[in-house]
Amino acid sequence: MKVLIDVSAGFSIGVAFTERGHDVLYVRDRDPCMADVDILRWALSEQRMVVTQDKDFGELVFRNKEQHCGVLLLRLEDANADKKHDITLEILDNYGDQLIDKYSVFQDNHLRIR
Repeated sequence: MKVLIDVSAGFSIGVAFTERGHDVLYVRDRDPCMADVDILRWALSEQRMVVTQDKDFGELVFRNKEQHCGVLLLRLEDANADKKHDITLEILDNYGDQLIDKYSVFQDNHLRIR
């Protein structure tokens, strides 16, 4: 899987994807202030799923009908880096093949895939 890690998600989440053999790029390496719509368009152009903690992507996908190759919204605001890493590994191990081209939200220990 090819993924683009949003600044809000953090490095440890990207490490989890890398550990599972996925192709990972970080928004922070190109432009840490990049607009969300530009992140989605970049990801689409490279067929990458966006991984974020930013709820604004839901509005772009559902209200504005922006095309995407998948968005994984992780609602882990209070989790430390190790916890984010572990949860990401669990999601990948159990649902990784179901995330592509879907809008998925992890919150309260539950993953919803749409």
